[in-house]
Amino acid sequence: MTTTRSFIPMCIAMAFAIALVLAACPVDAQAQPGKWPEKPVRIVAAGPAGGSADIVAHLLADGLAKELGQPVYAEPKPGAGGVLAVNDLTQAPRDGHTLLVGVSSLVSEIPHIVKLRIDMAKEIKPVVELARGGLAMVAAPTVPAKSFSELVGWVKANPGRVNYASYSAGTMSHVLGLQLNQAAGLDMTHVGYKGSTPALIDLMGGHVPLMFDGMATSLPLIRSGKIKVFAVSTPKRSPMLPDVPTLSELGYPKLEAIAWMGLWVKPDVPAPVQARLREATLKVLAQPAVRERLQEIGFEAGQPRSPEELAQSLGEDFERMGIVLKSIGFKPE
Repeated sequence: MTTTRSFIPMCIAMAFAIALVLAACPVDAQAQPGKWPEKPVRIVAAGPAGGSADIVAHLLADGLAKELGQPVYAEPKPGAGGVLAVNDLTQAPRDGHTLLVGVSSLVSEIPHIVKLRIDMAKEIKPVVELARGGLAMVAAPTVPAKSFSELVGWVKANPGRVNYASYSAGTMSHVLGLQLNQAAGLDMTHVGYKGSTPALIDLMGGHVPLMFDGMATSLPLIRSGKIKVFAVSTPKRSPMLPDVPTLSELGYPKLEAIAWMGLWVKPDVPAPVQARLREATLKVLAQPAVRERLQEIGFEAGQPRSPEELAQSLGEDFERMGIVLKSIGFKPE
């Protein structure tokens, strides 16, 4: 028969033994960061099905599934310039099983364009730069110029009568035209569209003569000869368009601009999970087949910049956009 007097020391001894066992366990085993992912991983693509973000997200999902040993699937989420996709991510648990693939403009441009209830820079965190690309200055096939210098001369000869399209007002596509007006002494008029597709349709039809567009959407039309291209905004010539000069080499270094596709998480996802995700993603991006596929759709593979470097570049781009848009009195919708 166990008495109360003997039972209490027995409990103390058992508790002490359990404590010793737990103390002997590695800290990682208690926190269990190495077990991530414990279930299928979902990647929300900030854009429509078949769009650039969706294609990159599916490409990444295939690679991560092999690296992580868990199913990974991509799901397109169009609407509100990526805001709906961001909302999807922010409402998910902070366990790293829901990720976001979207362009850098989610943080650097969208807050200037749309009145938001959230601070994008605080709600999402970039983990890896997946792909990058600049903008191309493209033109209708009816534009008479054959070189950038001829194009500038043609615009100057028609002050106030030459329009240029953007895929959305307030974006880099809009701002580059404003900057070129100022730098080259031009008087082009901006025409904002809701997306690249309707703008490119009007460009091919000659309804608008010029446009700054992402290379991913313009490249197929350039290659097929349906539109002309005069310059790119990348720091160096694009391997997809090696014969096309950069705006910098044409004498406009301030028009250098890069847009990148990133992998984003909620900032409060545990650091070990973020580190494991970044490591696996960089391995996927190093694969030649992945890099080739990115070039096929108009991107270069992203650079291995750290999350801190990516956040810094986002802040700089946000400020740059804000200064230009403020100078024309642009207001978010």
